[in-house]
Amino acid sequence: MQYEYDIAIIGGLGHIGLPLGILFADKFKNVLLVDNNLNDEKKVMKGKMPFIEYGAESLLKLALKRNLIHITSNSEEIKNAKNIIFCIGTPIDEYLNPKTNQFLDAISEYSKFFNQEQLIIIRSSVFPGICSQVNKLLGPRINLSFCPERIVQGYAIQELSKLPQIVSGFSEKAINLSGKLFGEVSKSIIYTSVTKAELAKLYSNTWRYIQFAATNQFYMISNDMGENYEDIRDLMMENYPRMSGFPSAGFAAGPCLLKDTMQLANLSRNANFLAQAAMNINERMPEYLIQLIKKTNVLENAKVGILGMAFKANIDDIRDSLSFKLKKLLSFEGAEVKCSDEFVNDPKYISKEDLIDYSEIIIIGAPHDIYKNIKLTSNKKLFDIWSLGIEFSK
Repeated sequence: MQYEYDIAIIGGLGHIGLPLGILFADKFKNVLLVDNNLNDEKKVMKGKMPFIEYGAESLLKLALKRNLIHITSNSEEIKNAKNIIFCIGTPIDEYLNPKTNQFLDAISEYSKFFNQEQLIIIRSSVFPGICSQVNKLLGPRINLSFCPERIVQGYAIQELSKLPQIVSGFSEKAINLSGKLFGEVSKSIIYTSVTKAELAKLYSNTWRYIQFAATNQFYMISNDMGENYEDIRDLMMENYPRMSGFPSAGFAAGPCLLKDTMQLANLSRNANFLAQAAMNINERMPEYLIQLIKKTNVLENAKVGILGMAFKANIDDIRDSLSFKLKKLLSFEGAEVKCSDEFVNDPKYISKEDLIDYSEIIIIGAPHDIYKNIKLTSNKKLFDIWSLGIEFSK
């Protein structure tokens, strides 16, 4: 059968789907981006990225020039694609349980347009066992595989070609086809079983989240003892390879780490005490910071500025950012709070210069590199859990 598109990516305008589609188009694949939300369609079709993805915009413009990127919200269009990749979100509910039915319902809706020749790839982070449920839903004649994404947000273009791609599937044909497809954009392919691939993805994000929890706990202990944690961390790491890569303290947030850690906790029927402890520590950081500030400052009617509202450095994604929790807590304490972010386009935010001029107390919410060059006057009070090394002018 002759197909109009080489690849259809469902969730194609998102942070995972769009960079993947651009890279495939760079390999001369004809790519269809399928998304229910077309708010960013015009921007993308003009060669503009709707979010920060380093190195993507030039490749997007080239792909559009070659007529290799197409966008639709029409689900039926996927029947015209040889390969279909799911990059849709897998959220958790208010009780921190995975919304598995939502994911299965989405697969079921799109399955009306599958055929036995197509390759169906799940790339979303899923609750272990969900892929098997999808396989039962679709039946043995559908070529189904699970190939989890492993990139750091904002750096997909750089990382996809350098990192090995995990490939698993429910048939030898699906596995081989997936390996061949991702071999176009990945440095190497690692083949494994579906369950191992599902767990490896959740373990990776949970491990990072636990590491952040450990360093945040150490930060709190050090401060409670009147010691500078970053000095201690430097001592731990200096010429000592076993501590190589140990993260600095800071807000551990975003749409993946907490979610996947809670999925793993749910898998163990809430007996995963390490995961739950990590959540308690990381989610407590804004409250701990408030307590730290209140030891030496009165927050009621204080002018407080938060520099950085994104969930991590040098990107524009605010999803699940703990800076918003911090802002809410500060307002509850009676502080007059203003926010700034170099990357986030929000009319309510002010420039970093205006924020510094306004604020009596300045808090680093996200460690954007540009903040390292700030110099503050001695009358400003700085709270920087990230230890960016911001200087005070003499």
